[in-house]
Amino acid sequence: MSVSEYYERWLTDATEDPDLGNELRRIADDKDEIHERFYRELEFGTAGLRGVIGAGTNRMNIYTVRKATQGLADYLNSRYPAPCVVICYDSRIKSDLFAKEAARVLAGNGVSVHLFAELAPVPVLSFAVKHLACQAGIMVTASHNPAKYNGYKCYGPEGYQMTDEDADTVTECIKKLDLFTDIRLADFDAAVEDGRITMVGDDVVDTFLSCVAAQQVNPGICAQSDLKVIYTPLNGAGNKPVRKILERIGLSQVTVVAEQELPDGNFPTAPFPNPELRQPFELALKLAETVEPDVLLATDPDCDRVGIAVRQNGEYVLLTGNETGCLLLHYILSCRAEQGTLSTDPVVIKTIVTSDLATRIAEKFGCEMRNVLTGFKYIGEQIVEMEQAGTPDRFQFGFEESYGCLAGTHARDKDAVVASMLICEMAAYYKGKGLTLLDILQLLYHEHGAYRHLLVNVQFEGAKGMAAMDSIMQKLRSNPPKELGGLKVLATADYLSAERKTMDGTVDILHLPRANVLVFELENHASVIVRPSGTEPKIKGYVTATGITPEDADVVADKLRKVVEKLLKA
Repeated sequence: MSVSEYYERWLTDATEDPDLGNELRRIADDKDEIHERFYRELEFGTAGLRGVIGAGTNRMNIYTVRKATQGLADYLNSRYPAPCVVICYDSRIKSDLFAKEAARVLAGNGVSVHLFAELAPVPVLSFAVKHLACQAGIMVTASHNPAKYNGYKCYGPEGYQMTDEDADTVTECIKKLDLFTDIRLADFDAAVEDGRITMVGDDVVDTFLSCVAAQQVNPGICAQSDLKVIYTPLNGAGNKPVRKILERIGLSQVTVVAEQELPDGNFPTAPFPNPELRQPFELALKLAETVEPDVLLATDPDCDRVGIAVRQNGEYVLLTGNETGCLLLHYILSCRAEQGTLSTDPVVIKTIVTSDLATRIAEKFGCEMRNVLTGFKYIGEQIVEMEQAGTPDRFQFGFEESYGCLAGTHARDKDAVVASMLICEMAAYYKGKGLTLLDILQLLYHEHGAYRHLLVNVQFEGAKGMAAMDSIMQKLRSNPPKELGGLKVLATADYLSAERKTMDGTVDILHLPRANVLVFELENHASVIVRPSGTEPKIKGYVTATGITPEDADVVADKLRKVVEKLLKA
């Protein structure tokens, strides 16, 4: 079927959501816009679906959500005699509608559904999959993307995002379907009445919060401190759970940014609701002029990542995901070592693009460092392996540079609720010693060397953008650079071919799943890592630079940033 034929069919058949029909009629004379909406279907990968909300096969709408869910239902019914799925959603536009439609499809296929009665974070969904003994989970969210996006993440029975193999199987089920004629739908109210859909209440979230509270390293320290915190949920799902956990641990001086407190998928004050950026902190920083807190916290809309700013000499400094993760890792390990509560053969897990400063910290406390591919599901897989071996206590901490981390095994995905709790506890602990988090970071640099990390994002849109990204990655593979920013390339690791080649011709096999990732190892422990995003139309370049001082590392990082920006332009 041609693009124009798809368009005409949607005009006729996509009548249940009037927003879609209005959109289609508005673009009747715009061939380029019609092409963008219908030239392909949204791909169902290990991150599920993600795309712009609107009409078309390449958009997020009730029909693409139904088709993906029908494929998931067919997959589950082929594997389990009586499958069950739990569904959560965040504050994004139409998230509640998409969750409801997914529940209708599952119920129409004989799959039992637990649907959250109100929005809830990613870590709660991950927790609920295991807690409710489900075979899968669905989280309706587009994480930190702008308001025009929404998405749909699928989780397996262990509570982490679906593996490549299972996602491929679901994809094959989806490809067999017509999104208008092959979908089996239940009436929502009837399915709730007869028990095919069960609404999830506060009890599951309360149990989740009890598991989070159990991860305190120094219980009671926050209640004894005078720590002041400003928190913003960025109009997302973190508002209730984060505030509840901070109250549980005894923090009494928490101020919430009023404009960003309540759910609002339009994100009116933060068009890019990403805690990696400074702009979402602007209102919190303005409020800080009067409140004068020690720490500012911002969680993204689905509350799986948290960014922070800390006070130093009257100014507020935003920390990177690497810096926050390394601080938390050092806090957890150093306190447990001092308390004598560090487990036998402790394990820390990070992604390959995350700071090697974490490796140095782990080594100091006798921890095994495990490096995994980008994607928190790989950290989740490692946790499950330790559980299956009967040694879950070995897991100490897992994190990635993109502001996601996890302490404890209650969830198998990044958890901004437990991270927010531990950040506040850590800040209170060091404040009691007359130190700030920046003071501790400088001590870590003095001990292990200074690390600087930069992320270069190059955006690509539409069909031409996808082709451009493929071309860039192919060029880098066929003609890898011999030096970057004045530093020699010592080795190139290609995770698609699973080979690491050094400049002297030595070839080593990489024992990780194949992925479209290139790593250029440079002199002086520097590196550049390049990979297309799995969830957004962009290529990411991860720069690592080192130096005796942070200033030395900054100079190297800036040189590498400029080189990488040129390298990733089509």
